[in-house]
Amino acid sequence: MGIHKGSEGTVHVGTDAVAEIRSYSVEETADTLETTSMGDAARTHLASLTSFSGSLDVFWDEVDTAQIALQAGSEVTLKFYPEGTATSAKYYTGTAIVTGVSISASFDGMVEASISVQGKSALTLATA
Repeated sequence: MGIHKGSEGTVHVGTDAVAEIRSYSVEETADTLETTSMGDAARTHLASLTSFSGSLDVFWDEVDTAQIALQAGSEVTLKFYPEGTATSAKYYTGTAIVTGVSISASFDGMVEASISVQGKSALTLATA
């Protein structure tokens, strides 16, 4: 069966796993080009350029090598492992630019960071 618990997932920056992940998301989109001509009965389209973006929410860890690499403006190679890093696990990978880092804290909570990325290249599906 191909379902997985969210707690199995992980994200890597290069070969380093990001520590203290609370959640992450990655979104891949494709532009479309309209090819409808006069006289057609329905609109028609072709797939065009793809792109991806993503975000990570973590407990802030100033000694984690992967979190340190995720500074605004940095270019990084990301690997998103929805099912963990077990042998033959599928994962999504691509080069991205870190577009934002937001650190927050409250008196009754943990120090947390939210990190936003914009893909610089195609997102590809690979196997561990």
